[in-house]
Amino acid sequence: MTTEATRVVARLLLAPTAMVAVAVLVKGYADTGDGFSAGVILSLGILLQYLAFGSAVADRLPVVRLAPKLAVIGLGIALAVTFVPVVFGDAVMTHRPGPDEKVIQTGSVEVLTAVAFDIGVFLVVLGFAVGVIDLIAHSIDR
Repeated sequence: MTTEATRVVARLLLAPTAMVAVAVLVKGYADTGDGFSAGVILSLGILLQYLAFGSAVADRLPVVRLAPKLAVIGLGIALAVTFVPVVFGDAVMTHRPGPDEKVIQTGSVEVLTAVAFDIGVFLVVLGFAVGVIDLIAHSIDR
């Protein structure tokens, strides 16, 4: 059985876990880091909610309810970034803007097709991992 202290800590750690996941996702464009790692980090934060509160409470989280849709949306984004360049006669996974083209910036984040690909990977990993966690939690509840 979980104690009240465990539940308080789990509740307090969810938002910082999400912030760390976003930081890893954004940092991947300037340094090391990526969408896969960010998806795993946030999935572990969701897993902590399941362990502390059980599936009945964790199921109320929006990310848990939307997990299958997030995975499908992420797969669509990643596939689009991968194969749309073929339509324009470029090689698979050709990113835009090219090496000599001007890059649009939003704050310190450069808007590249690689950014969209990483977001797609993040959503696929998050949706799949949370879906598996939810499936295991509900099979244990039965």
